Amino acid sequence: MYYAPHVTLAEAAAQADELAERGAARELAALRAQWDDELEAAARSSDFRERALAFRALGLFRWRAKEELLRRGLDDGSPAARGAALLSLELLSRDHPSTVNAVRPLLHALASGDDNPAVRRLAVMALKNGSPQRDTIVLLEGIGSSEEAEPQLRQAAAKVAQLLRRKQAARR
Repeated sequence: MYYAPHVTLAEAAAQADELAERGAARELAALRAQWDDELEAAARSSDFRERALAFRALGLFRWRAKEELLRRGLDDGSPAARGAALLSLELLSRDHPSTVNAVRPLLHALASGDDNPAVRRLAVMALKNGSPQRDTIVLLEGIGSSEEAEPQLRQAAAKVAQLLRRKQAARR
């Protein structure tokens, strides 16, 4: 397969997402190999926009081997980078609850105390793909009933808590 020489990381990530959706594993692996160094460099950039793009690309590339790099995105100083990392984490964890379970304490901290309301909502949405653990359900129910939390966050937290309760009941 031929790749244009002047493709941006964003374009490569979109192409990777398309390949992943089609199940073209060999082509996706080749694209990952081609973009490995550039993606790593972007994730370490001093420009928050480049870091955010890199963290979002990790999910679109379905790059499970780079979960540690994604974890660093959850700690990033930029809300845009944290949000992009959360979007990728949610995508990667759809079929792999272990992705969420590995960073659960960090997701709890983001959901309950991040300064950015959008980051808090994205953390709540990522928690839905993890195992239905009691501490997560209690935290989400607390956020869902909090008068201080913004309405969208309360609604999302209550919905995810309910979903996790159903998952928990189905296991028994």
